[in-house]
Amino acid sequence: MDSHEDLYPTRTTTRTPMFPRLDPVIHGDAQTRSSGPLSAEELAAFERDGFLFFPGFFDVDAIQACIDELKRLSADPAVQATGGVIREPHSDEVRSIFAIHRISPHFRALARDPRIVDRVRQLLGSDVYIHQSRINYKPGFKGKGFNWHSDFETWHAEDGMPRMRAVSCSIILTDNHEFNGPLMLIPGSHRVFVPCVGETPEDNYKHSLRDQQVGVPDEDSITELVRTHGITAPKGPAGSMLLFECNTLHGSNANMSPDPRSNVFYVYNSVENKLQQPFAAKRPRPEFLAERAVEVL
Repeated sequence: MDSHEDLYPTRTTTRTPMFPRLDPVIHGDAQTRSSGPLSAEELAAFERDGFLFFPGFFDVDAIQACIDELKRLSADPAVQATGGVIREPHSDEVRSIFAIHRISPHFRALARDPRIVDRVRQLLGSDVYIHQSRINYKPGFKGKGFNWHSDFETWHAEDGMPRMRAVSCSIILTDNHEFNGPLMLIPGSHRVFVPCVGETPEDNYKHSLRDQQVGVPDEDSITELVRTHGITAPKGPAGSMLLFECNTLHGSNANMSPDPRSNVFYVYNSVENKLQQPFAAKRPRPEFLAERAVEVL
């Protein structure tokens, strides 16, 4: 294909119907698919649903070390001064801290944990690198929700990710339950691409990371997908891990409980899926949101 052929046009002026994805869900040949820690049953579930959930994947000591580091980062003035700290839309509470694999040796080491990386390599069929990393805090009472979206749609439109060949890893640092705004996913939604309406505003990330309005699927498409596939919200204790495909539609409600819902996210992209120029934005987002230098893990 042309080096900048747009296989997934989005941010259009009028609504475009959803269409089947043009990339495989699991990449590589039979040998790479069978050479990792994921079983045939797990691979089949990921291909069907677009995610895998591992309750209690990390032990208590590992999670406590993460929580200690999370507290340190949230109180560090140097971290607060970076452009990678995003606050809640209607308060001064920290919503997210990006590029944690760059600012924290602890989270950099965790990103390289072979228990994660080996699974991701198996799914993507290649070596991988960190496209993005972040902590989502979602504090008790004040943590707002995230609208339905496909991460790939944003990464394609605003970062120039050409193909669907990336996987997100979410590690639960505090118990996720039905009252503190757990991540919700639409199983099977990764098998179609939903183009979004609306031109990308200048420096859209400054607003979208607090309250995303552009790059959000239309309600008719969401309704059709939910009616077909339903909604699931993987819940579990601290230490649980979720792997989900880059095009799986997901979102979350506000945190109505006193319990924070803090998660670490790593986005792993294939080294064969390097970023190009944005497909629907005037210029790329900052590197704390989208790594353009490939550092193989």
